[in-house]
Amino acid sequence: MGQVSSEQSDLALACGGDDDAFGRLVEPLRRELHAHCYRMLGSVHDADDALQDALVRAWRGLARFEGRGSLRTWLYTVATRTCLDVVAARGRRALPMDLGPASEHAVLDGAAPPADVAWLGPYPDLPDALHEQREAVELAFVAACQHLPGNQRAALLLFEVLGFSAAEIATMMDTSTTSVNSALARARRVVEQKVPARTQQQTLRTIDDARLRALVTGFAGALARGDADALVALLTEDVTWSMPPLPHWYRGVDAVVDFAVQVPMTRCPSWRTLPTSANGQPAVAFYLGENAAGPHTAWSITVLTLRGDHIAEITSFLGADVTPFGLPASLP
Repeated sequence: MGQVSSEQSDLALACGGDDDAFGRLVEPLRRELHAHCYRMLGSVHDADDALQDALVRAWRGLARFEGRGSLRTWLYTVATRTCLDVVAARGRRALPMDLGPASEHAVLDGAAPPADVAWLGPYPDLPDALHEQREAVELAFVAACQHLPGNQRAALLLFEVLGFSAAEIATMMDTSTTSVNSALARARRVVEQKVPARTQQQTLRTIDDARLRALVTGFAGALARGDADALVALLTEDVTWSMPPLPHWYRGVDAVVDFAVQVPMTRCPSWRTLPTSANGQPAVAFYLGENAAGPHTAWSITVLTLRGDHIAEITSFLGADVTPFGLPASLP
């Protein structure tokens, strides 16, 4: 009762122009709103900008809210519409496998990454999040959502992830319930084709902590040591490795190991690694140095997708900003 009274008091103050009161109202919802913007846009930085823009819009339009419905619904309405504006202006974000077939051997030509592609990015883990919340930011799910038109993407996320009803979503998106249900049906068909039946959260619950640590440290150590045999032992036969913004990607243990031997193991002088997590999945931050004694600069956030107790997908986000993950930009 005290919390409700406090929220009502802050809402009244906020409607009267008290930005501190508005900040207190928004703060408990900020992280989940940010995750929603990431799922919509596929980029931490786009999510940062969209959330900031949405909160400014919500603050300026607070008089239109007037306490009708919940503040959470109002904020999700504004955030979703803000993200739809971004989607309309920028389009979807991609992974290398969206652009063309896998390469059979390591590509060493050093071609510049395509400038006209907006790439999917990694997302810092959600502290104390439920399994269902982590499932909703897993790479496969977020990547699949990028294949949907904006209205279908929004409808699916609002319904399946956030639990809004079709009628509520129709109001939020200024459309009809029939249109929302139609968008949901089309979106589900696309996502079911692209997302594995078993989520990473389900897989991770079957792996004990010791085995998971062995997978992560074993992968990082194999690359750092240049140990191809140790790397092979951790991979599935049909493993994939992609490295956005590089357009080339690899499928199958032979092609993946060929790339690892040709590039990370032989052409990169010195590695250091830090374990982390991204998109609710185990990950490794790789740091590259000119020699073992010198400084090492962040090279990638590499996200591991598991099948059973082996690595089935390696996604190395080259040049990713490591600071949202609580990691240093370089190691001394």
